[in-house]
Amino acid sequence: MSLLARRPEVSRLNDETLEQIQIKIVYLERAVAELSDVVFRQHREIQTHEAKLKALSDRMMGAQTDERARPPEQERPPHY
Repeated sequence: MSLLARRPEVSRLNDETLEQIQIKIVYLERAVAELSDVVFRQHREIQTHEAKLKALSDRMMGAQTDERARPPEQERPPHY
């Protein structure tokens, strides 16, 4: 056993340092879990927005196709 390990103040310092490191690890683990939750929620929101955007895009493409397919006798007058 080394001389430093026998001294009580060194042992106390090591215990305090170890406790501080453990406390920091707990806070970091909590922060990582919270950030993971945020990323997961944002991923779901992005998927929802992508689905809505695709639906709107498909709807607009359908509307453009419908307008072009009208025969001249079904055209709306310009004042509509």
